[in-house]
Amino acid sequence: MTSLSLRREEARRARRARGHVTGPGPGRWAVLAALVVLAVVMLLPFAIVTLNALKSPAEYSSNGPLSLPRGFYLDGLVEFWNRVDFGRKLLNSFVISASVAVLAVVLSVLNAYALGVGRVRGRLWILVVFLMANTLPQEALAYPLYYLSKATGLYDTRLAVIIIFTVVQSAFGTYLLSAVLGEFPREIIEAAAMDGAGRWRVLWRIVVPISRPTLSVMMIFFFIWTWNEFFLPLIFLISNDNQTVPVSLGVLQGDKMMDATLSSASALLGIVPAVAFFLIFQRTLTRGVTVGAVK
Repeated sequence: MTSLSLRREEARRARRARGHVTGPGPGRWAVLAALVVLAVVMLLPFAIVTLNALKSPAEYSSNGPLSLPRGFYLDGLVEFWNRVDFGRKLLNSFVISASVAVLAVVLSVLNAYALGVGRVRGRLWILVVFLMANTLPQEALAYPLYYLSKATGLYDTRLAVIIIFTVVQSAFGTYLLSAVLGEFPREIIEAAAMDGAGRWRVLWRIVVPISRPTLSVMMIFFFIWTWNEFFLPLIFLISNDNQTVPVSLGVLQGDKMMDATLSSASALLGIVPAVAFFLIFQRTLTRGVTVGAVK
């Protein structure tokens, strides 16, 4: 045997001696097969919606929802886009979701910094209040928020929805970040204080940069959660110019009108922006989940 073959054989024996598996075993293949099946089950509804969005109503009626389209019928997408002014709905959803994501993260950082690092009095009871706020259903908030927005003149404005969801999302963000910042290394903060750094400088120059992976994950989830909200925007945004994408999807449903291909086209247009946003920030999300907030 040549020297190269000897080295390969020795390396192979060393891996076996340490208990390494040279190839995928039955357990790994079973896990891989289960993940493939799960992925197919999750992607199947999206595939059916895409197929039906590209069919004509006559083709849908004759061949059913599971048949492949004979061509690319784009009239349903164009009709829905023009009927609900979908471009404006996209802009409204983006402005509201982006504003809520940024403001909720900032508010969560300020609250969690006081609770987790500052250790204010009554910290436990304050966290209980935030936890209870996360458990309240939106139906319980609709009545008081409606009259409050009416009294302040914010009803049927995007600002009202931004304020409401900023508070709602920051309640969860505060509860999560308080636990994270509660384990923040005190030595780093004490060293910064000895160097003359104040509380604000410690927050923005030390705590926020170290916690950036967690903050990035929170911002992505806040954006997607706000984008998919339907109940409260349906109540607070009654003007066509202020409505969001999920609300615009509801205009196609009624007792006397049900167009399957048009509904599929609307669902496809509503899904694509959120999926695109997720794919763009997928690496940030993965890095935030795996790295964690504090090392």
